[in-house]
Amino acid sequence: MTSRRSVVRQLTLAALAAPLAPSLVAGAGRPFTPARRKVQQLRITILSTMLADSGLGEWGFAALVEVDGRRLLFDTGAHDDVVSRNARDLRLALDTVPEVILSHNHGDHTVGLVPLRRELAATRADALGRAHVAEGIFAPRRREGEPADLNAMNRFRPLYEATGGVFVVHRQAGELLPGVWLTGPVPRRHPERNWGGAAAGRLETKVEIGGRLIEDTVPDDMSMVFDTEQGLVVLTGCGHAGVVNTIEHARAVVRPAPVHALIGGIHLFNASEQTLAWTEDQLRGFGVRHLIGAHCTGVEVVYRFRQSLGLDRSRCVVGAVGQVFDLASGIRAGAIAR
Repeated sequence: MTSRRSVVRQLTLAALAAPLAPSLVAGAGRPFTPARRKVQQLRITILSTMLADSGLGEWGFAALVEVDGRRLLFDTGAHDDVVSRNARDLRLALDTVPEVILSHNHGDHTVGLVPLRRELAATRADALGRAHVAEGIFAPRRREGEPADLNAMNRFRPLYEATGGVFVVHRQAGELLPGVWLTGPVPRRHPERNWGGAAAGRLETKVEIGGRLIEDTVPDDMSMVFDTEQGLVVLTGCGHAGVVNTIEHARAVVRPAPVHALIGGIHLFNASEQTLAWTEDQLRGFGVRHLIGAHCTGVEVVYRFRQSLGLDRSRCVVGAVGQVFDLASGIRAGAIAR
């Protein structure tokens, strides 16, 4: 018989509404109905990115989300201990965070998952005990002619489940908490190619779907969306689905509101002039009022967007460890990123 820990829980949205418990097998929770209440309090603290006002910088991303009395971790960084060390430096306890959202399969967002779960579960059994992912995150990644599966998530999965952790796979957008949404896989209406190409001298990694190797467009890329009175707050890991595709999807499934804040990585550091010009036109149309461009966004891109979107250094900054976005007071940037 297959053990409970070895099964990826394909939970319905009804199950997502249930409070975290030692076992998610018993009961499906209350029926899902779209909540009308908007987020009232929101604080997002960056725990992993390249620049650091406090702690350690790395090529990765993670952020602590505190929303209406609930705490969530978004991504887990690129190294075993960076998120944990940075949280300690910032005096942020993570053992009271029961759920983690992984934006996609890449190691710079997922390597910290198992070490963090092990460390925190030693203090509190439910810490990071439920991991939300989008469909496709476990699809094998291979190079043509090479049998090895290069998807790190398929190494992390059994290790995480061995701790009692449970994966929740999202096939579509849904409301995780009142006013807090996960996009699920994002439709690619626009041809934004916001993912890496082949490394020099090496074959490009492809994703295996239905027994066929096809281009890996990172179909499991997923973002968070917070519905507030001020507008939508969008939190991305890399935005491999394309920042415009992501925001259009968010406006379609949540509501067609302006974007009050865009936070995280949007993978434009190596974009062409044509792509940047088109993207900034789209972001201007979305009414973006605050921007924290972290991780793979690109430093020059942030300064370009500051000017083109009519923002200033208090509302558009390069992401840095220790930086905070607060719904009530805006961006607290620290010194290095402004």
